[in-house]
Amino acid sequence: MSKLTFAVLAVGTLWSGMPADPPEGTQDNPAATYISAADILATIENAPESRVSDQQIRHIDAGGHNAGVGVVQRPPTTSLGAIQHHRQTEVYYVVSGRGTLVTGGDLSDARDLDPEGQTVRTLTGPSSVGGIVGGQSQEIGPGDMLIIPAGSPHGFSEITETITYIVVRVDPDQLVELK
Repeated sequence: MSKLTFAVLAVGTLWSGMPADPPEGTQDNPAATYISAADILATIENAPESRVSDQQIRHIDAGGHNAGVGVVQRPPTTSLGAIQHHRQTEVYYVVSGRGTLVTGGDLSDARDLDPEGQTVRTLTGPSSVGGIVGGQSQEIGPGDMLIIPAGSPHGFSEITETITYIVVRVDPDQLVELK
């Protein structure tokens, strides 16, 4: 079994912990949303290798807020671009690859993303892009997890080998489309 398959199976087990066909819930006791390791692996395998790929697998109403799970894959780079999600927190679990992630500091030369654009509507909610002034650099690799609070600028200053990570997005204002 490859390290990638093992990591995805381990994460899939953490999130699922239930049979493939969970029972229906009620309004007071909603059922969980199941995401199989096969769904995660298929998303990773279908990602283009030559550019950034951010694929949402599921995005659900979690009772007063939305929560989503997706896969991001980024090719090697040494150019720092950053994004700041105004209301959405993200949690990353690195499946494979290595890079240096810069978080915090101030977003410089900030430009708002199009509020009607696909990225805002289906992935990130209202966000701005630019550079980072200051911030903290952290080398990350397989098995590492990060929590990036809403409002924290973040971006990779270097990716030494294509990095793939599972992202959990918490959308308290329920702005991102459900999937």
